[in-house]
Amino acid sequence: MTHDHDLVLRPTQAQIAAALNPPAGRNGGDLVVETLAALGATTVFGLPGQHALGMFDALRRSTLRYIGLRVENNAGFAADAYGRITGEAAPLLLSTGPGALTSLAALQEAAAASAPVLAISSQIPTPGLGGGRHGYLHELPDQAASFRGVVKSVHTVRTQSQIPSAIEAAWKSALTVPHGPVWVEIPQDVLLAPTRIPVVTGGDAFPEELPPRPELTAVAADLLSKAARPAIIAGGGVVRSDASGKLRQLAEVLQAPVVTTPGGKGAFPWKHPLSLQSWIEDRHTTDFLEDADVLLVVGSGLGELSSNYHTFKPRGRVVQIEADLGKLESNHPALGIHADARLALQALLETVEPRSERAGPEAAERVREVLAKVADRIAAQELTLEQEVLASVRKALPADSPSFWDMTILAYWAWSAFDAKGPNHMHSAQGAGGLGYGFPAALGAAAADPTRPVLAVSGDGGALYSIAELATARQYDLNVTWLIVDDGGYGILREYMTDAFGEPTATELARPDYVALAESFGVPGVRTSPETLEADLAKALATPGPSVVLLPAVLRMFAPTHLS
Repeated sequence: MTHDHDLVLRPTQAQIAAALNPPAGRNGGDLVVETLAALGATTVFGLPGQHALGMFDALRRSTLRYIGLRVENNAGFAADAYGRITGEAAPLLLSTGPGALTSLAALQEAAAASAPVLAISSQIPTPGLGGGRHGYLHELPDQAASFRGVVKSVHTVRTQSQIPSAIEAAWKSALTVPHGPVWVEIPQDVLLAPTRIPVVTGGDAFPEELPPRPELTAVAADLLSKAARPAIIAGGGVVRSDASGKLRQLAEVLQAPVVTTPGGKGAFPWKHPLSLQSWIEDRHTTDFLEDADVLLVVGSGLGELSSNYHTFKPRGRVVQIEADLGKLESNHPALGIHADARLALQALLETVEPRSERAGPEAAERVREVLAKVADRIAAQELTLEQEVLASVRKALPADSPSFWDMTILAYWAWSAFDAKGPNHMHSAQGAGGLGYGFPAALGAAAADPTRPVLAVSGDGGALYSIAELATARQYDLNVTWLIVDDGGYGILREYMTDAFGEPTATELARPDYVALAESFGVPGVRTSPETLEADLAKALATPGPSVVLLPAVLRMFAPTHLS
């Protein structure tokens, strides 16, 4: 008997000849870039360093496009966004020790948001591996240990023959749901040594799928079909698995209202009659979800931001579909289904019974009532400036353009109040919550798709993390408009400290003239106002290449509901 996995493709005579006579002048770095190209990569991000020079030398002999950033963490953010936009594993080339460690915060965000990043770092020479203190430049006793708690998998290479298989295994790991960052490290001497290993021409780039267990989806479908008041929470897993279409179909069949988490922005149409939008940090929404007799949670672990800061206490039955096994039932007892969101939603679509026609108008009316209560709550707080600024951004940004938001007050507003206009359009650093994400991530998105403008939004504090990347934006002429909201410091921390202690400490910042600074990099800049923001931002977005729009404004957050 012959099994499919026993079949081996026979090489052609031309392939045999090429394998027996590989081109001269190649090194271990060539095996890295050849493997990446064979797996389907077209673009790599990173920074060169002494131990990694073998990889970077090999780039000039490859067809891969290189986007070099100025700080490793920013290169990680750019790779993160490239992975989110394309759904491909984004290669990130780094050097040993300080260079590698500087990428950790970006890799934490990629892990939290399930962005596929393939980080490939150099290591000290092979004789130094094993934890001895040999005194090599950049030496760490166990470099990989710094990454094991952050990335999905770690792959250490010790010989050139291991390079293609290690990178292929890491590639599959990054793209197996839940997507995420992975780590490969290769010693300096392995990268630099000449090689006679044949040119890498193929690889299995297809990860394993994660289908749901049929007995579980049968129970879930029965619960949802019989529910009187079903509701759905859609998280980032819906976006990552490209399952928004199936989510909409299921919601309509069940007549179940849908709320999206910050990571799930755009997973469900904003203006749909069943859309509770993204007001998940609102007590009216929390009450509505608690009242559901069956709550379907898709692609969310119901963490802090997705549970109104853990004040959400469901009273009905919870069905949770989650690809990350560690998040399954981590916050609430549920019928836990460990599966890719797209495959699980498809299984439910094939199994559920449509609910009665009577449920339709009733569900839509209940949604309108909740949204009206939310609107009244916000209107009572006299936050006109904040709402007008966010509305101006939405009007200026083309509907099909992606946006990348740093951890700043306007982004916190956007999590709840911004219409993303579609799945995979709005991204922020809400996964890990670190500063500096917006601008370098937007550069990665622009590298992924140069046909549409990309918006980055930062506060003045977060912007200072990324100023160096204005040089990157100019060097590669990336089509990113950077909106910087300048309130003179860390605005959200100023609010938190004032509320908690009566006055802020360490939140006020000296900062540059951002317009003049941008222009010193050859990037056009404009100072705007709330009244002119829409026009200035629209003009900048419509002009090819990088630009900066500076908005001096002190914005306030809406009052939280979880504290009461």
